[in-house]
Amino acid sequence: MKGYRILIVEDEKKIADIVKAYLENERFKVAVAETGQRALELLKDGVDLIILDLMLPDMPGEDICQAIREDSEIPIIMLTAKSEEEERIKGLGLGADDYVVKPFSPRELVARVKALLRRSKGIKKKVSFNNNNLIIDESRFEVIKNGSIVVFTPTEFKLLLNLAERPGQVFTRVQLVNAILGYDFEGYDRTVDAHIKNIRHKIEDDPRNPVYIKTVYGVGYRFIGLPDED
Repeated sequence: MKGYRILIVEDEKKIADIVKAYLENERFKVAVAETGQRALELLKDGVDLIILDLMLPDMPGEDICQAIREDSEIPIIMLTAKSEEEERIKGLGLGADDYVVKPFSPRELVARVKALLRRSKGIKKKVSFNNNNLIIDESRFEVIKNGSIVVFTPTEFKLLLNLAERPGQVFTRVQLVNAILGYDFEGYDRTVDAHIKNIRHKIEDDPRNPVYIKTVYGVGYRFIGLPDED
């Protein structure tokens, strides 16, 4: 990830400084814009990803996102205090690639930045968690647990990879089945639950007390493994 250029568009200096520090610690090149106008100026210098606050002093972040999407596919992560589902849907509908709600974990944000850059750059992922206790290697289609290769079905692998690409993000069962099986698949509740049960038996030391995939009751699942340093 060394050398990728990240633009933070955020008028709250404390937040911008924290995010900038975490990203620079991961060897990203970081620029900060406190206004939408400044952000549009800095875009001319070329950036690889934008972290965009929606509540800016001079213009709505949604307008900036829409303007960028008129001629660019630069990955955009919206960073905002707007937590309502309709607001998230609206932001993603404007072309954002991800949506992080304040308050947030800077470490999780960095993980999302890395995952989004990997997907956008077409990089085959090899990611590890919990001090290399779990390794997911997309190029080899392998999952390694405590040094041993674990056999996964293609659907189980896609499901695990989809969750692990966005640590901390909650996925509904509908979102997961759409990502791995397609929008027209029926019976998603039982299907996803069965796959998650199988995956847990393969990667968790104690499936009843998971350290990788947590159930969010009434909603779905989220990946809680701790990403290792690149």
